[in-house]
Amino acid sequence: MGTTDSTSTDSRSTGRAVAGRDRDEEGRARNARPRDGLGRPLPYGEEGVPRQPEGVVRRPEESVAEAQRLLDEGKPFHAHEVFEDAWKSGPEQERELWRGLAQMAVGLTHAARGNVTGGARLLRRGAGAAEEWAAGAESRPHGIDLPGVITWARELAAEVERGDAGPPDPGARAPRLRGTA
Repeated sequence: MGTTDSTSTDSRSTGRAVAGRDRDEEGRARNARPRDGLGRPLPYGEEGVPRQPEGVVRRPEESVAEAQRLLDEGKPFHAHEVFEDAWKSGPEQERELWRGLAQMAVGLTHAARGNVTGGARLLRRGAGAAEEWAAGAESRPHGIDLPGVITWARELAAEVERGDAGPPDPGARAPRLRGTA
């Protein structure tokens, strides 16, 4: 996704120009700054990790495999993007499943960044959404061990709140989406 550096009007003001905003091909604001493995922006010119492409339509099994790879690499922010693509492109009846998984991944992101309150809240919110979805569906959609992932999220939220060992290492604390390997 390319960006352009242009002048635009700031919609929050009374029409004053905003110079130098990053834009995508459609003219939408899109921050082009490099990012670290947890999705935090780095200064322009620094080396970041490659961004996860947005809007990729994958088969559900591909989404699960790609998200697990990213989680294992300690990139839960990027895994969240994969789940978000599945949420936005998948069938309506699965949107809450993918949304819950995205929330859990971004909860791990916030917890790893040291945001105790936000991390725990998102982990629990995602677990609740996935649990609610599972109440009317199967417990292993697309091979996902949903009960295990929900338990992981709730246990990690409690650990983060206790502050036992500081922010969790996202790769070491990544969930096993398909259960134990």
